Amino acid sequence: MTPRRTRFYLDKRNGKVMGVCAGIADYTGIDVTFVRVGVLLLSMFATGGIGFVAYFLVGWLADEQPREFEYEDREDRKFWQKVRARPSHSVRDVRASFRDIDRRLADVETHVTSQNRRLADEIDALR
Repeated sequence: MTPRRTRFYLDKRNGKVMGVCAGIADYTGIDVTFVRVGVLLLSMFATGGIGFVAYFLVGWLADEQPREFEYEDREDRKFWQKVRARPSHSVRDVRASFRDIDRRLADVETHVTSQNRRLADEIDALR
């Protein structure tokens, strides 16, 4: 079974203790330093110590990030973070980019197939 990119995984390669904060940062796209500070402050002040138990529970229960995700480039990482955050928006963005590419190709096709004498002369000069 192939691992799903929309699932939360521990990022032990970039993690400090168990990789929970690095996994949250990778999942959401937020800088890992902000996630670490936020988790620390919430664990100390807001939850009264239960946050530390929850941190270790998540570290124990969550799966480690699969090896094939370690080699993806920055653009792929950003794309999957957008998909996890707003799936409907990502589909809309892909459709919009395809529409834009299709429009640009139609413009190129119109330009190349038109009766542009100057363009035809330049092409003939290159031969």
